[in-house]
Amino acid sequence: MVGHQDCTMEEDTGDNYTPKFGRKTLTAPAPFADETSCQCQAPHEKLTIAQARLGTPVDRPVRVYADGIFDLFHSGHARALMQAKTLFPNSYLLVGVCSDDLTHKFKGFTVMNEAERYEALRHCRYVDEVIRDAPWTLTPEFLEKHKIDFVAHDDIPYSSAGSDDVYKHIKEAGMFVPTQRTEGISTSDIITRIVRDYDVYARRNLQRGYTAKELNVSFINEKKYRFQNQVDKMKEKVKNVEERSKEFVNRVEEKSHDLIQKWEEKSREFIGNFLELFGPDGAWKQMFQERSSRMLQALSPKQSPVSSPTRSRSPSRSPSPTFSWLPLKTSPPSSPKAASASISSMSEGDEDEK
Repeated sequence: MVGHQDCTMEEDTGDNYTPKFGRKTLTAPAPFADETSCQCQAPHEKLTIAQARLGTPVDRPVRVYADGIFDLFHSGHARALMQAKTLFPNSYLLVGVCSDDLTHKFKGFTVMNEAERYEALRHCRYVDEVIRDAPWTLTPEFLEKHKIDFVAHDDIPYSSAGSDDVYKHIKEAGMFVPTQRTEGISTSDIITRIVRDYDVYARRNLQRGYTAKELNVSFINEKKYRFQNQVDKMKEKVKNVEERSKEFVNRVEEKSHDLIQKWEEKSREFIGNFLELFGPDGAWKQMFQERSSRMLQALSPKQSPVSSPTRSRSPSRSPSPTFSWLPLKTSPPSSPKAASASISSMSEGDEDEK
């Protein structure tokens, strides 16, 4: 049988051979117990937990059994099976799944039917074999038929079918090995989330093409959900527009900031150039002063020399009086009295010349 073995090594007709213990490959789903042709041929002696943890017996794996409903198979289920598979160094994990009839009778209605739950277990990597229509309470005949060494389950007493703990006789026989539950995840938790947010999931499935009849939704609720979906779409559009507007405003602010910064830099540069040209010590003032001084020099009369040599005149000509052009350097009078004194002295000089 290609897939899983827990007995002696046999040759397959294919390219692969069947290993001595455990699963042959992870590329195929786990077989069902009633379809596999492999039966454990080695003598099945009763083991203690201490012996199993030491890796004995060497001629066969330790057969561990775990059962459950496994509705909406989730990570909590997978972790429990992982613990059961790794309890001992060499183990073969059989998983029993209860039928719909037993489950509905003792526990309640399931979301997945039994065929779906069987298939979910077959594709879990830790499972070596799946037992369909497992019993609600384990009997000695069932344990003997499947050569079960130990039963793995969480240690919380499981009261059902008129019993305070359906695993009580397994514990008393020393065949029970406890596993740990995963907090925060369970089938009941998942169903609670769906029931709590029923409207959300109903609207979700209406959007995905399910009819109101398939969802068991009334005509009024269908219209209400569809209207809410339209409102949500409008809200989403408005939200997208607001986000785009914010992005646009942010880009404009960034660009305006850059423009203002560049304008300030250019303004400083312009003002600096202007002050260099037209400031108190600017180049334009110096150039203006130079040109002004040149214009003044060009417009002012030339001064004659203080004394010039007398030319010899011919006797026939009468000597002409010579004039010396001497600039009079006068300073402004320091006071009115000094001004009147200078005027009187000038008048006296004129009288003497007369």
